[in-house]
Amino acid sequence: MDSKNKQQNDQKKSTKSNGNSKSQSNQTKSTSSTKKQKQARFGEEHEGKLLEFFVEEVKDIYFAEHEALKALKKMEKAATSKALKDSIVQHHGETEEQIKRLEQVFELLGEKPSKKKCEGILGIIKDGESVIEDTDDNTMVRDAAIIIASQKIEHYEITSYGSLAELARTLGKDDLAELLEVTLEEEKQTDVTLTILAEESINEDASNE
Repeated sequence: MDSKNKQQNDQKKSTKSNGNSKSQSNQTKSTSSTKKQKQARFGEEHEGKLLEFFVEEVKDIYFAEHEALKALKKMEKAATSKALKDSIVQHHGETEEQIKRLEQVFELLGEKPSKKKCEGILGIIKDGESVIEDTDDNTMVRDAAIIIASQKIEHYEITSYGSLAELARTLGKDDLAELLEVTLEEEKQTDVTLTILAEESINEDASNE
């Protein structure tokens, strides 16, 4: 065999070898991914119970969002600064959309939208109402109190949506997880907006009263 033919044969072997290596590598990655998915998921005998729990938690946050709407109206009325009022109005609109998103989740689950009474959110809202009652009208101190009360609600919702999104992925329901994660990011942004509002104006104004 001359050197030219030998070189061509070597190139073919190398190409074939590389192809096999890539195929084996992709197969290994696929097997690894499947293995991770299986490890992340509950056993099939427990998935029914997990799904039931998931649905109950969706009912919980559905109730919480409706209660939050009522609380936001009260906070807007009690707030003094225009910036805080505007922020609350914006969040009120977002909350209405988040409720519609939850109704999509119910639909994809084959369930009718329904609420499960949530004592946790009721306690947080009651605490917020008490700080409004304990502060004077038309003061920045009250606005500072409203921001804290609002952020307590936000933190509850952030925890709820984050946990629900993870449960949805565990159940293999990525479409539900994506819907829940949209709301999760909105709740996080609202929390950041409230913090900025407090730091840049309201807390300082309150300290001067």
